Amino acid sequence: MQRLTLLLTALAATSSTAFVAPAATKPFTITQKTTSLYETAAEKAEEVSDEPEMNPDNPNLPALKGDYDWDAEYAADSDWITENVPGKMVVGDVELAAQVTALSKIEEKYRKVRQDEEYTEARIIGWVPKAEIYNSRFAMFFLVVGLLTEYWTGITIPGQIEEMARVGGFIGPDF
Repeated sequence: MQRLTLLLTALAATSSTAFVAPAATKPFTITQKTTSLYETAAEKAEEVSDEPEMNPDNPNLPALKGDYDWDAEYAADSDWITENVPGKMVVGDVELAAQVTALSKIEEKYRKVRQDEEYTEARIIGWVPKAEIYNSRFAMFFLVVGLLTEYWTGITIPGQIEEMARVGGFIGPDF
């Protein structure tokens, strides 16, 4: 039973720390401490400094967690870009004005495309996709209605068209 408990404890410890590197190289041992939780918390509070860590580059600013100089680390790599990186470039007024002008042209072009698409989607009359979809759905519906009417009454589709023309008054009565 004790071995099973030890095995389950080891499995729980490894599964909960799956994304954390192992902290120590000494073997796993179970020991019972007699200290209480409050003593260990007090000891940890004594070890932690109240002073915030400061940024080594600028001592007036606090250090950021994860603040790391990746450019210094990978500057020797041939594929690492350290120049003209977006967000780190300093752009002059003339170049900035040229970028704004180019972006305004692109914005205007795509605004016109968007307005044309919205206009085409809103139209339902004429040779537009929405009208074609409605026309095809109505044609399929009335073809099925005509076939079902032919099945139930025995009158062919041309006969049904003739009957509708007579009822509508487009064809005179047969005397």
